[in-house]
Amino acid sequence: MKLKPFFGGVALCFATLQTFAQTDNITHSEEKLPVKVLHAEPLYIDLIRDLGARKGEREWNVGLGLTDKTTYDEYTALVEYEWAPADRLGLEVELPFSFHYPVSGSDANAPGNRLQSFKFAGQYSFFVSDKINTSMAIGYIHEFELTDFSSYDSAQLVTGNVYNPFLVIAKSWPYNLHSLIYTGPRIMHHFNHNETVTDWEINSNIHYMIPGTRNFVGIEFNKVINGSDFDMTIRPQMRVGFADNLMIGIVTGIPVNRENERFSSFLRLIYEPKH
Repeated sequence: MKLKPFFGGVALCFATLQTFAQTDNITHSEEKLPVKVLHAEPLYIDLIRDLGARKGEREWNVGLGLTDKTTYDEYTALVEYEWAPADRLGLEVELPFSFHYPVSGSDANAPGNRLQSFKFAGQYSFFVSDKINTSMAIGYIHEFELTDFSSYDSAQLVTGNVYNPFLVIAKSWPYNLHSLIYTGPRIMHHFNHNETVTDWEINSNIHYMIPGTRNFVGIEFNKVINGSDFDMTIRPQMRVGFADNLMIGIVTGIPVNRENERFSSFLRLIYEPKH
């Protein structure tokens, strides 16, 4: 009996079985990925991470904004990092800045320039269904509010806390339509007078996503209720992708009543590193 052809045949069979096993493991691994429904995420009041986030997802955001206040202009900027340490769990760290300049000819004093807060947040998607194209999540945002840049040497650095639990419900509809509701109380505790003020935020959104892309156009309704006071800003918006992992969002703000501000604009650059 010739042993060389025999052992050669055994080796070939073993290699073939190993290839089948590896292919089966890849297929099995792909099948284990948790269900995730595609939803259009609002650009102004954005989410901590995608609903139904999968472990390893990451995202960087850089935002720039301009708001025309009654007596001064407000320029804002933010840097935020989002990541998913586990399936359906998203975490976020954000640094929001604000700079204020009096309107020409106005005698009013503008607020001081500052890093507004250290902002930390978490979000967990407790319900994800591809059968009804619906996702739900709960989350919490905590902010350590900071004093003005000019007061770092003479005042307390942290001036208060903001507590913001929230609920998100999103649904994808036929014809590439997407709706989302983001709501919860925003409780502000300022140390200087040791009192709390509570605003209720109700943000509703509807978007149309262009088929085969992540580009969309839509509108965001940001509503704030404080006692008997009701304010709403309408924010038409669009998102355009320049690459698989790079997108830009453009937002315009139109207040329903102009008590404190006029028109505003906001730009968000979104980068998702590969994982």
